Amino acid sequence: MSSILTGITTSGTPHLGNYIGAIKPSLIKIKKAKRSFLFLADYHSLIKQQEPELTHRSSLEIASAWLACGLNPKKTFFYRQSRVPQIMELNWILSNTTSKGLLNRAHAYKAAVDLNQEKKIKDLDKGISAGTFNYPILMAADILIFDAEIVPVGSDQKQHIEMTRDIALRFNHIYGETFKIPEAHISRDIPLLSGTDGRKMSKSYKNYIELFANEKELQKAINKIVTDSLLPGEPKKTKDSVLFNYFKAFSSKEFLLEVEKMFLDGKGWGDLKKELFTLVNKELKIYREKYYHYLDNSNEVEKILIEGENKVSSIAEKKLSEIRKKVGIRALDEK
Repeated sequence: MSSILTGITTSGTPHLGNYIGAIKPSLIKIKKAKRSFLFLADYHSLIKQQEPELTHRSSLEIASAWLACGLNPKKTFFYRQSRVPQIMELNWILSNTTSKGLLNRAHAYKAAVDLNQEKKIKDLDKGISAGTFNYPILMAADILIFDAEIVPVGSDQKQHIEMTRDIALRFNHIYGETFKIPEAHISRDIPLLSGTDGRKMSKSYKNYIELFANEKELQKAINKIVTDSLLPGEPKKTKDSVLFNYFKAFSSKEFLLEVEKMFLDGKGWGDLKKELFTLVNKELKIYREKYYHYLDNSNEVEKILIEGENKVSSIAEKKLSEIRKKVGIRALDEK
């Protein structure tokens, strides 16, 4: 795998869904890549919420989570989006070669417009920020500034990579070959964890399990996972079972066969949830102590990020110097 780039929005405390869907698989891909970039998308977070303390705290929590789970900042460029000003400069340059029509088709913007339409609001753009509308351009800048070739995303983010490709191709058409055209990497075999109530895992629903909850809180959260009213001794189905999907996300193939037998043999829901707690806690226990170490020593995290930012800033500046010349922004005595 060549150059790979991943971004994480700093809009909340890491939960099990983040770990299974992003952290764990991304760390595997990063180890295989020739060059890897991982950034905290703190400017992106401002689109979703405007709580300064939440953004600040989340940046520390998410950085600490990735480091605790095994990210090696010596081998991966680890940085904050906000500390690489070249990204924001490229964002503006790209906004002048990106058509409004392309942005009109973005799923997030269309969904917001559709919601206003459903509410019968005359101004279909009411409540929609320019940040929401322009989000695809900033995402394109994140990717293109480092000539990333592979961008791992969920299926819901596939369109943004397609738009990044369109933005890069349009710029290349106007100014000549400048950007590499990135490819989306969508993992089909990563289990999608539902919230404890069976709905989509969401901070707004408060149905998530914190990644590094202490053992007592973890067991309490697992106990909330929705199940049916079948009694101990009655066979239980694994299909469409929220609880079984959690087992699937954390189990080896061998242990999953044992879990299937437990369901078939009618093991009680309470006992099954104890089994799940033991399984999840065993995997996360080795990371939990490191996580809280980083939270308590934010100066260490800050130092790691600054080192990464110094490295990527020089890479970004080299690329942006090339781009500035292409668009005509250069010294007056420079030919």
